[in-house]
Amino acid sequence: MKLEKILPYSHSLLEKAAATGDVVVDATVGNGNDTIFLAKLVGPTGTVFGFDIQQEAIERTKEKLANNGLHDSVILFQSGHENLLDCIPDLYHGKIKAAIFNLGYLPNGDHSIVTKPETTITAIEQLLEIMDVEGIIVLVIYQGHSEGKIEKEALLKFVTNLDQQRAHVLLYQFLNQKNDPPFIVAIEKR
Repeated sequence: MKLEKILPYSHSLLEKAAATGDVVVDATVGNGNDTIFLAKLVGPTGTVFGFDIQQEAIERTKEKLANNGLHDSVILFQSGHENLLDCIPDLYHGKIKAAIFNLGYLPNGDHSIVTKPETTITAIEQLLEIMDVEGIIVLVIYQGHSEGKIEKEALLKFVTNLDQQRAHVLLYQFLNQKNDPPFIVAIEKR
């Protein structure tokens, strides 16, 4: 398949935005896979800020980081991503090159704990304030569960109404797949 699948494409977008030494955000660390990817992308001279409300997610991610020797460049917060403005020190404001949100619930975790559109929108608004120009926010949106459908609708309404002078918005979606597959919304700050 020549078209990239959703998760590889999310990483391709991050690779276009960030490089060694940069500052990035994993807004939903989950099992730590995106955190590991970002830590490798920015290397030991970069910084990854990671957020998750679940202790289980933070612990899983810490373990993966330690196993990969990547813990030195990652700062984890057991906090909702809507608090990132308060958690990320001011000296990093204006320097953030990329952020990823892998929305929904923690795989192999409690499926009743899900991301919420209002907190995700708050986090996006905060990132647009403190990101570098041409910084990219990648949203991987899972619509295959009831809360995911609600979040999808709210996020699409929000990003569709972003002023084009403030951001470019991209939708990457496979239209003929069954079972409500995930899709990407990417936001590039202008």
